[in-house]
Formats: sequence, structure tokens, C-alpha cells
Amino acid sequence: MSKFSFLLNTARKDSRKNRGKLFLFMSSIILGIAALVAINSFNYNLLKDIDRQAATLLGADLAITGDSPLNPAIQSAVDSLPGKQAKEVELLSMAYLPSVDETQFMRVKALEGDFPFYGTLVTTPAEAATSFKQSKSALVDNGVMLQYGLNVGDSIKLGNAQFVIAGNLKNAFGSAGVSATFAPAVYIPLQYMEETGLVQPGSLVDYAHYSMVPASFDIDNWVKRRNKAYKNAQVRMETVKSRKRSLNQAFDYLNYFLNLVALVSLLLGCIGVASSVLIYVKNKISSIAIFRCLGMKGTDAFTVYFLQIFGLGVFGVLIGAALGSLIQFVLPIILSDFLPVTVKSAISWKAILEGLIIGTVITVLFALVPLLAVRNISPLRTLRASFEEDVSGRDLAQYLTYVAIVGSIMAFLWKLTGNFINAGIFTASLLAAFLILFLVSKLIMFLVRKFFPTQWSFVLRQGLANLYRPNNQTQTLLISIGLGTAVLTTLFIVQGLLLENVAQMDAGNQPNMILYGIENSQKEELAKLTEDMGLPLIQQVPIVTMELSEWKGRSKSEWVADSTSNVEDWVINREARVTYRDTVDQFEELLRGNFVGNYEEGQDSIFISLDERYADGLGVDIGDEVVYNVQGTRIPTYVSSIRRIDFRNMQARFFIVFPKGVLEEAPQFQVLVTKTPDTATMASYRSKVVKAFPNVSVVDLGSILQAANEIVTKVSYIIQFMAGFSIMTGLIVLLSSLMLSKYQRIRESVLLRTIGASRNQILKINATEYLLIGSLSAATGILISIVGSYLLATLQLNLKYQLNWWPIILVFCLVVGLTLIIGLLNSREVLNKPPLEVLRNELA
Repeated sequence: MSKFSFLLNTARKDSRKNRGKLFLFMSSIILGIAALVAINSFNYNLLKDIDRQAATLLGADLAITGDSPLNPAIQSAVDSLPGKQAKEVELLSMAYLPSVDETQFMRVKALEGDFPFYGTLVTTPAEAATSFKQSKSALVDNGVMLQYGLNVGDSIKLGNAQFVIAGNLKNAFGSAGVSATFAPAVYIPLQYMEETGLVQPGSLVDYAHYSMVPASFDIDNWVKRRNKAYKNAQVRMETVKSRKRSLNQAFDYLNYFLNLVALVSLLLGCIGVASSVLIYVKNKISSIAIFRCLGMKGTDAFTVYFLQIFGLGVFGVLIGAALGSLIQFVLPIILSDFLPVTVKSAISWKAILEGLIIGTVITVLFALVPLLAVRNISPLRTLRASFEEDVSGRDLAQYLTYVAIVGSIMAFLWKLTGNFINAGIFTASLLAAFLILFLVSKLIMFLVRKFFPTQWSFVLRQGLANLYRPNNQTQTLLISIGLGTAVLTTLFIVQGLLLENVAQMDAGNQPNMILYGIENSQKEELAKLTEDMGLPLIQQVPIVTMELSEWKGRSKSEWVADSTSNVEDWVINREARVTYRDTVDQFEELLRGNFVGNYEEGQDSIFISLDERYADGLGVDIGDEVVYNVQGTRIPTYVSSIRRIDFRNMQARFFIVFPKGVLEEAPQFQVLVTKTPDTATMASYRSKVVKAFPNVSVVDLGSILQAANEIVTKVSYIIQFMAGFSIMTGLIVLLSSLMLSKYQRIRESVLLRTIGASRNQILKINATEYLLIGSLSAATGILISIVGSYLLATLQLNLKYQLNWWPIILVFCLVVGLTLIIGLLNSREVLNKPPLEVLRNELA
């Protein structure tokens, strides 16, 4: 028999009566691997389906979009493309439903041509998808049809034109699932758009041109040659390839988050493995010492127990991979509201292989930390009782193991993010969290030992002393349960902050209706209608659209051509919508400079006020010149002040504010903001506005805020579902650690029973220990979550930080309760049987 065979056979025989305990130790790794495999399987399936369905998502080989019609040069280039062409004009507007005397805010899509070229508009009846283009007909969103009880053949009025409903629309191209909750789509033929009168100066209109080219034509190369010039003309181009790339990038962030959750879950499981192996090794000291007395080398003894741990670790990883493959079938259902494609779940062998490799490597590395100490156990341990003197030192192999653990985490995050610096930041953050929890556990044990309450009762002193006695579980539970609690509590806090901020937008005197597209001739009459209904005129402001021409002495084209400039694209390419007034708004803060509210005829300069983000994006400050183009008229201006806008208030906000006396004669439209006290008044007001002023769009902010609330809630449920892996792993670590504490404490409990301690006393001692451990773990995790959520809310999300303590109290009680219940359940055997019987069973 070879040496390895002998060691393998010894490992098998030695583990026979301990396999149940060892599997419990390894079980903490299962959920981490399950989360990792499930998430990566879902991601790989998602990428495959995006690749398959990208053409039908776009509906064409090329989509060119902008907020104005194509200029003659671009239109000529597009017309020269081989293949089919189609056009679409899209805007938001109110629709009137005569058969039920109701109004609905809708996304009007006027279509010309055979678009979509790939995929189809799904309608009932099916022929309506093409027949509606041949007459004055419309396809109406199926949700609206059901909500108002509409039927095919009823009519819908858009602006000044009335259309017959030709069919129910089941899908709309270019629509995100969540946007349809407050702006469902209606399709009409493009030839009737002018008749509606909805396209007016200041209307928020998007123009799209779709092309289908032969397979032999390289459309991506055509776009690449023109992309920069068209971008400067405020035209966006998208191909099937770029659509796939943008979708992949969008879901990369989701994948990053989900994998980070899986990594936290995996690391929690590995902590449980390290702790379990440490206790297992302590329990096997006498066996290892006997092996050493019989002549076995320290490395051979290490190999025996490494083979045990490795075998069960791989078994646990395999179970986790199988469980993850099952869970990934659930993820598309949970994420269905946010997916642009239908994800077909399938077994991903790549994800399984990655999970097996990552799980095995990390499990082995964490198990090595306590296992390496086996090499140093002396044969004299058959005579001595001290364990620490053999294993308290640290050798080079242990330091190399720590380096390998950090390196493996770093490599995983580097693969995940594709950025070495970000991977380093994430790794450092994880290490910092572990270090904080470790130091807190050390501090607690030191304080308990230092300030031990010697005057307390016997029961309380025994329970408290268990926090620092040999074989204590304070460090393990504080790190594992504390980190799991921190993750879950942070999610609860951030969810609450998001929902609270959304709710505040619709509270008190906040407006809940915005009317835009109002012509100057309609301003007074609409204001009178609003006041006659007893509604406040919270805001009524003019809006003038203009284009950025030049600033700081250089034209827009010169800035764009300068690759060294830090000017941001969103500032350069946006169509500026500005207002004019003589005061700083109450929801704005003047940061620096002087706000100039009036311009007198004959003055040398026009002074404007800019929002700080707009000014930073443009790279301008007080005194810099900015030139705007208004309908062909150049207006040189100078920055006189910088403001900070509070966007949490639901009113019209402007990056650029002109003084009065400059833009009064420029083409403009008006925006009116008001608040209705209830839904009945809102419906009545909206109906009167739409009937009297068909071109005016009435936006129900209440519905939008409700939809936003629902979206935030759905997102939070998804996050909590994934975070559940972390907390469940933490609970498994808790369970296995407390089961270990059962084996560790059993001799102490038996001894206490033997010297006369009552069943009730032992129960109280155990309850005290578990109550303290649960409370300290939960409190530490919650404290970390409060600090972390504050930094996240204030520095990243720009939210007002105000804690809702009920979820935090609930998490605290849950963690403490589970710790106490599981701990006491573990004590039943000692409490319910005679001490000698228990001791014989444990030593058998």
C-alpha cells in the first residue's frame, strides 16, 4: 500500500463517526456557492438571449434619433442607404377617450413605413398591426383598453384629431417595462400627426429614422465614420451591435451587485468553515497526538485531516452548484419587470465550473488556516492538556495562506469588474469590514474580562464568562452574524430612505400636476380655468429653447474637437430649455456671485445664472462668456452667479436662468404647476383642460410617484431576495457554530450537573451566553449598517438621511431570537438526560 493510500484510508476511517459533524461544518459553504452559480447562470443565459433578441429589440439595423428632424445633409446620407426605411415621431400627450369620457396621459408614436423590420407589433386582432397604417386608426395599449373597458371600434382623441381604435397593443418598441406604468403607448399613422396639432414650439418631441440594410452592408462601419459628426449635430445612432453592447453594459451593474452579494455569502460560509475546522481540530487533538506517538510525521497528520476536510468541502461545493442551478430558474421570474428580453433558463456548465473552482479554492484556503496548526501538535499532547502552546505561533505557510485568500478575493473581483483599482477598493472594503468586526469582538472580550462583575449571581457570571473562556464563539459569531446583519439592515435602511424620499415628493403642499406645451395665447385662459376650480397656481413660467453656440472664446465644434478638454457631453449636446425671472427660486441656493434679475435696454452685457452641475460640466465660472443661439439669433451672455438646485421638489427646474427683459419676444411656451386635493378633482380638471386645450399635456405626478414607489419596492424586494443568501448563510454559520458550542460546552454542563447544578440553572447560563452573543452580533452589525447607509445615502444617493427604526428593531430581535432559540435547543440533550449517559455518548 502506498503512503498516500494509507493516509487516505486513515482519513476515511477516522472520519466515520464524525462525518455528520463535518458535513454540518461544511454546510455553511453551500448557500454561497448556490448564490454564485445561480447568479452567473442567469447572467450567461441573459447574455445569450440579448444576443439572440437584440435585432427584435431594436426592430431595425440602424436607428437614428434626435429631438428635431434630421438636417438636409444627414437626411440625404440616410436616404442613400440601401434597403428599407421607416420614420417615427414620438411625444407625450393627453388622450381623450370619448366613449367613457376619460383622459389618459400617453406616449404617442406616429409611424410611417414597415417598422419594425425585425419582430412584430403584437396586437389583437393580429392584422391590426399593419392595417392601422392604412386609415385614420390607432393601436392602444392593452392595459389602457382593459382599465377603461374600451373595445376595438371605439375612438381616441389625440389633440385635434380623432382616431378609431383598430386593435389592442400588447408590446411597444423602444419601451421599458416600467415606463408603461405611467405613459402607455398609442400608435397612429405618421401622416395624421400634423392634424393633431400636438407638435408645437417647445413640445418635447423625439424623431426617429429606422433602416434595414442588406446583410452584406457593413452598417457598423458606416456609423463609425459618421458618429462624431452626427453626435455634434445632436443626433444619436444605434445599431444591433451597439444595442447589444449597451444592454450588456446596463446589466453588468446588476451582475456586479448580485455577484458581490454572492461573494459576501461565500465569505461568510468560509468563515464558518474556518471556525468549524478549528473546533474540529481541537476536538481531534488526542487522536492526532496518538498518531504522532505511533511515528506519524506532522505533515502526514496534516494530510489525513486535510483529506477529510477537502473531501467534504468538495461535496458541499457540488451540492451548492446543484442548488444554484435550480435557483437560477427562479431569477428570470423575479427580475421579469426589469428585463428587456425573455430569458430562457438553462443549465450553464460554465457557471457551474466557475462555481466549483472558486468554491473549492476559497474553501480550501480558509480551511488551511486552522489545519496548518496540525503539523505542530506534539506527541506530548497525550500527557498535556494545553493546546495553545502547540498552535499559537504563526509560520510562513499560514502567512502565505492569508496572502492567497486576499489574492483569490482580489482575482474574483478583478474578473467581475474588469478594473484592477475597483477590485482593490472592494477587497479593501471587505477586509475593513472583517477587521472592524474582529476588533470589536476582541474589545468586547477584553472589556468583559477586565470589568467582570464579580458581584453578580452565579448564573449570570457563568454565562458572561463564556464570552471569553477557551472555546468561545464570540469572534466567529460577531464576524459572521454581524456581517450578515449589516448587509440586511443596510438594505432595509436604504429601501426605507428611497421610499420616504419618494413619499415626501407627494406630501404636504408639493404639486401633483404639471401642464406643459401651453402657448402664450392660452396662458391667461388656462390660469383662469385653474383658479376657477379652486386650484393654486404654484408655478407658471415661460420656457425658451436654444442651443449652446460657444463659450470662453471657442466655438462648440472647437471644444468637441479638443480631446484634452474636460467638457461633458451631456452639457454640450443637450437642447437648452431656459426661463427668465428676476429672483432666485425658494428651492435654489445661491452659491456664489450676484443674481441679476433684470436687463435694461441699452446695457452692455446680459448676465445669466447657471446651476453648479451645468457650470462644472461646461467648465465655466463667474465672469465667463457663454453664447446661445435662439432661432438663429446669437445672444452673448456672461455668468454672474452659480446656483444649487433642489430637485426633490416637484416643480420645473432650470439649469440656465436669464434676466427679465431679454427673451420676452422669443418663441416660447409656458409651464403651469398646480396641486389637486383628490383624484376626483384631478380627473375633472384634467378632462376640462384636455377638452379646452387639446395641445396641452397634463402630467399626473401622483401617478408617476406611485409608479416610482412601486419600482423602488420591486427593486428592494429583488435586493432583499439576493441578500437573503447572505443572511441565510450567516444563520447556517450560526447554527453550525452553536452546534459546535454544544460539543464544546457539553463537558462543562455535565460537570455542573454532576456537582449539583439544577436543570434550570444550566438553562439560564446557556440562555445568558446566547442572549449576549446574539445581542452583541446584531448590535455590531446594525451599527456598521447605520454608518455605511449614512455614507451611501449622503455621498452617493444624495438622500435626506432619516432612520426608520422599526425595521432595525425587527432585524435585531430576529437575530437575537434565533440565536437564543437555536442555542437553547442545543442544550436539550444535556438537560433531559443523566450526566453519565450524555458523557458516555459523547466519548463513545
